[in-house]
Amino acid sequence: MRGAALASAIALGAGSLSACFPVGPDFASPTSPEARHLTPERPASPGDGQRFAEGKDIPAEWWRLFKSPALDALVREALQNNPSLQSAEAAVRVAYFTAEAQKGGFFPQLLFNSNDSTNLQSNNRSLSSINQVIFNQLYPSPANVLYNAPSVNTQNPPTANYALLLKQFTVSYTPDIWGQNLRAVESLVAQTEEQRWQVEAAQLALTSNVVVAAIQEASIRGQIEATKNILTILRESLDILNRQYSFGSIAKADVIAQEAALAQAEQTLPPLEKQLALQRNLLTALAGRLSFEGPGESFELSHFALPATVPVSVPSQLVAQRPDIRAAEANLHSATAAVGVAVANRLPNLTLSGNLGASAFKVAELFTPGTGLYMAAANVTQPIFDGMTLLNKQKAAEAQLQQADARYRETVINAFQNVTDALRALQSDAKAVTTARKAEDAAKRNLDIVRMQMKYGQVSQIAVLYAQRAYLLASLSLVQAEATRLSDTAGLFMALGGGWWNREPEVARAH
Repeated sequence: MRGAALASAIALGAGSLSACFPVGPDFASPTSPEARHLTPERPASPGDGQRFAEGKDIPAEWWRLFKSPALDALVREALQNNPSLQSAEAAVRVAYFTAEAQKGGFFPQLLFNSNDSTNLQSNNRSLSSINQVIFNQLYPSPANVLYNAPSVNTQNPPTANYALLLKQFTVSYTPDIWGQNLRAVESLVAQTEEQRWQVEAAQLALTSNVVVAAIQEASIRGQIEATKNILTILRESLDILNRQYSFGSIAKADVIAQEAALAQAEQTLPPLEKQLALQRNLLTALAGRLSFEGPGESFELSHFALPATVPVSVPSQLVAQRPDIRAAEANLHSATAAVGVAVANRLPNLTLSGNLGASAFKVAELFTPGTGLYMAAANVTQPIFDGMTLLNKQKAAEAQLQQADARYRETVINAFQNVTDALRALQSDAKAVTTARKAEDAAKRNLDIVRMQMKYGQVSQIAVLYAQRAYLLASLSLVQAEATRLSDTAGLFMALGGGWWNREPEVARAH
């Protein structure tokens, strides 16, 4: 009956003190910008087959807008096998279970303790002393201090040999009066949320890196192809000059000049081939493969379609869509709750505890009348002087909150800059592609005319060399301009958040 009364008293006390008065600041999400456009004026569409659509949504698998099946397959493989993304997903589980563990502080803690001993008492102690020892072990003090019999004296044969069985339950509960545990859980849950947004950011970065790397490979292949085309032209021109020299129509210097131009053009090919090999290695790593496996897919610029319509978010949508902004907001939330933990640590703390059990010499006697024992205690602590430790920890938490707030604002500023840079880049890219196309076409027509004139000896070798070099540079510039435009389009999708909010609900991963 006494044990039942003890358990009821502890439960009643825990319930009556379960009211929580959380201290510290309450978190409020930062307000979103109210501007209508991401730039001072409405962003003008780039033109040349591409336009901006303000307010239009981004598809979850935005890379499909490039209409490359090989790219789609590589992105899927990277999302499935890339270890960096898997590491970020594991970090979410770490944060989640850490928060779940902290929630245990809301409940009483119950422990079972079994302490059985065999005791030998030497004959140099009086019988009354032995009885006292037995009494102390059967009925311990509230502090639960058991008398430990001294070791056996081998020079004096034992006169008392007895076993002592002690079984008891220990319950303790710390009421969360000031919301210390509530704020701690709030902080850890916010950290879990931050890790989830870090996963989204990692996935967005991975898909963007795969797309840009594939476009870069296509660019290098295009430059190699343009270089090989000009090498073919240079060799044909050299053959013509050699025939003309054999007829005595031109000087040997003209032939040597053409040979030098051919050699210079050939020197540009090995560095491009090296870049292609390194780019292939990058794609292999992004796909989560080992270097000897290779990426499997190969890419050329003709395999990509330029997305004609590019969605552009309004400022309020951008803040909600960018994973890095959401992660910074979750970090701000965690820092806000941490201030409450620091404040609660400076306030009085109450702990309720109790023991309930039985002690006897035999197992059959454990539950007989007179063998029970119990203890109930309440402990109140209040820091009086700690060398300003807790105060300084509170000030440190407040400074971390200020730091988190500054980082949030910095992240928002950087996000808007990223989008604006991408918009300006696409506007410039459209002009660059247009002019590069015109330059390449003019250089090709000029080279065709000069080569025709060269056959009949109507132009100098200097004019031929100039036309060849101009065509080579124009061809390379066109390839690079087209690749840059594709890459900057992918960069804009990344800057806008990547469309994760339109993703189909995934099957929950097993924790």
